[in-house]
Amino acid sequence: MMLATAARNLTRRSFSTSKALAAQQLTVRDALNAALDEEMERDEKVFLLGEEVAQYDGAYKVSRGLWKKYGDKRVIDTPITEMGFAGIAVGAAMAGLRPVCEFMTFNFSMQAIDQVINSAAKTFYMSAGTVNVPIVFRGPNGAAAGVAAQHSQCFGAWYSHCPGLKVVSPYDSEDAKGLLKAAIRDPDPVVVLENEMVYGVSYPVSDQVLDKNFVLPIGKAKIMRAGKHITIVAHSKSVETAMLAANELAGKGIEAEVINLRSLRPLDSETIFKSVQKTHHLVTVEQGWPQSGIGSEICARVMEHETFFHLDAPIWRVTGVDVPMPYAKTLEAAALPQVPDVVNAVNKVLGVK
Repeated sequence: MMLATAARNLTRRSFSTSKALAAQQLTVRDALNAALDEEMERDEKVFLLGEEVAQYDGAYKVSRGLWKKYGDKRVIDTPITEMGFAGIAVGAAMAGLRPVCEFMTFNFSMQAIDQVINSAAKTFYMSAGTVNVPIVFRGPNGAAAGVAAQHSQCFGAWYSHCPGLKVVSPYDSEDAKGLLKAAIRDPDPVVVLENEMVYGVSYPVSDQVLDKNFVLPIGKAKIMRAGKHITIVAHSKSVETAMLAANELAGKGIEAEVINLRSLRPLDSETIFKSVQKTHHLVTVEQGWPQSGIGSEICARVMEHETFFHLDAPIWRVTGVDVPMPYAKTLEAAALPQVPDVVNAVNKVLGVK
């Protein structure tokens, strides 16, 4: 009898913890790889091209195994000429294919920016809606580590400035898979700004995320943490900074609501407005430069909306420092938003000494 009771208790105990134990982990790299694989399997018009994407499995191993599975015609190694292969990709999209054009880093996309903006983004409008350009431009964006000024900038503000483009900026594995799949299926050009520093990071994912039909809507933000005292809005790796700051603030009795933008264009203003109308305070966090940045755009939208009258204090932007990225490790850290910067900004906005 006692053995039977003990067995029942053990069974109950295993059920109570099984969900936590069974929470599956997925790296951002594998999430992106799964998205590419599933969409290439789903639609034979989808193909990948870029530097080292095929036989080398990608500079960051995001395309690992795809060349062996799909062959030379659908996973294409290109010469080191961004203007050239981006142009080939745009032409292929105009002809009815669905290219995924990988830039080894978005810093190199400046070599191809004429193709991205003038050829891809504007053609649907200039053709009076007769020519779609279903193309994805993807790759690592923003600061990496120790790669200095020419390889460290964020292009979120650059590309989200341009009508005709959709721009997404995923943070974790769920974002990466759902947004890349949505981008590939979209009838228009989508820029997918990934972050190299989280490629190897594992995040918990649900069975829903692992499903082949999982897609996230472009243009919809996610509330990562609910709160009532202040709203913190961030995108990409800055979401991690915001979450860590929110945890620290919670220890002092300040409950911050953290919003992961996910999409920079279209920007989910409504989610921000609703949150600020509840908390009456707002801080924005981004790794990009301050002038004309994502935070600046959010400030302007709040100012131009009735949400402005719900503010109890000015909005505060936490951004990268307004300098080219230094090479030295200590200076690089000083040039990017850190947790103490966010905590200090929140304390200033809330008037906490």
